[in-house]
Amino acid sequence: MVKIGRLFTAMVTPFDEEGGVDYEQAKRLSLALLDSGSDGLVVSGTTGESPTLTKEEKLRLFAEVKAAVGNRGAVMAGTGSHSTAESVELTKEAEGIGVDAILLVVPYYNKPPQEGLFEHFKAIAQGTSLPCILYNVPSRTVTNLAAETVIRLSEIDNIVGIKEASGNLDQIAKIIAGGGKDFLLYSGNDSDTLPILALGGYGVISVASHLVGAQIREMMEKFLAGKASEAAEIHRSLLPLINALFVVSNPIPVKYALNHVGFRVGKPRLPLTELDEKSAALIEATLKNYRIDLPLAAKP
Repeated sequence: MVKIGRLFTAMVTPFDEEGGVDYEQAKRLSLALLDSGSDGLVVSGTTGESPTLTKEEKLRLFAEVKAAVGNRGAVMAGTGSHSTAESVELTKEAEGIGVDAILLVVPYYNKPPQEGLFEHFKAIAQGTSLPCILYNVPSRTVTNLAAETVIRLSEIDNIVGIKEASGNLDQIAKIIAGGGKDFLLYSGNDSDTLPILALGGYGVISVASHLVGAQIREMMEKFLAGKASEAAEIHRSLLPLINALFVVSNPIPVKYALNHVGFRVGKPRLPLTELDEKSAALIEATLKNYRIDLPLAAKP
């Protein structure tokens, strides 16, 4: 199994002109992202528009991307949903395909209590031998996965980490302190990456790394090497781009940005829409100030 590294890109799902999944372009993008600094890829996460992907599309994406990257990088499959039974089934099928890890979002819409969340994640983890990463994003799911629940879940052998996108640094610090030294806490927000590393976090599952992956990796490496002021300088320099990439709902801006710099990924699927003119102008103006790390030679 490929090592689970510190920098993952939450990969967009490329669509063709008819709105179908462009599997060839997904493979090209996965290789380009590894070339620009990522250790691995999240496939069919929030940024990958998982709510509008069919089960068949998800499974084929897992298979195609894993076949493309091989042992060069880890593939983390987004198999979480608001149905425990469906998540258990999809996770088992993803493991059969050969992915390296599983990303499990907090169930959305049905607002389970903390005990329900514990039992949900426990059931999925018990159905697979793969390492499982929890994903807390209360701005989307409404329900917050409490630190106490995460710490309980960390005692399950193959629940090895969490993608924390709550933005609550007090909660994040509590998880890091209580989850044990081998429990991996990833920032789920690009703007929180350096603060979370400073608290003892492990890495980031990033959107901005589609464009500036090498620069994010450099920031992390400098911090880990004890060069905090240099890391902070890179962090501050990236904030305008990070903020622009979230001017409207993710992944609308990052898809526009990728298309703009020359890497075709198509439009988002409804109910997401294309970027409005004002936001598009902001993205274009912001991109002019950055070196794009993504190897554009990977495009067809």
